Amino acid sequence: MAYHISRFVKGDFAAVKSRVVDELKKEGFGVITEIDVKETIRRKLGAEFRDYAILGACNPGFAHKALTLEDKVGVYLPCNVVVQQWEDGRVEVSAMNPLVAMAGIENPALGELAVQVNAAMERFVAAL
Repeated sequence: MAYHISRFVKGDFAAVKSRVVDELKKEGFGVITEIDVKETIRRKLGAEFRDYAILGACNPGFAHKALTLEDKVGVYLPCNVVVQQWEDGRVEVSAMNPLVAMAGIENPALGELAVQVNAAMERFVAAL
């Protein structure tokens, strides 16, 4: 099982990133963090890198349930979504696969919640 749910999306980087935020909202997720990897690498290392953003997406209802079931599960939160533009101009969106992330935690109730979160992530990626 892949650790990510990915697909290539038509459009330029900024437009795709905007659509990602909009589609996440439809599944109850808000973007609470954003890391501009290209800018960070340029600033910290003086190196060039492609357009690459890491968006920290959080659905408060899912997060609350998960934290209630397992207090240390916060190390996996928020759910990260990557938007990256490849050298050939294609833009790819990848979301973490909650089923893989939660597989190592021995808590069946958390596994059931991961199925729900995974379904939401798959719907979001498919809608792009």
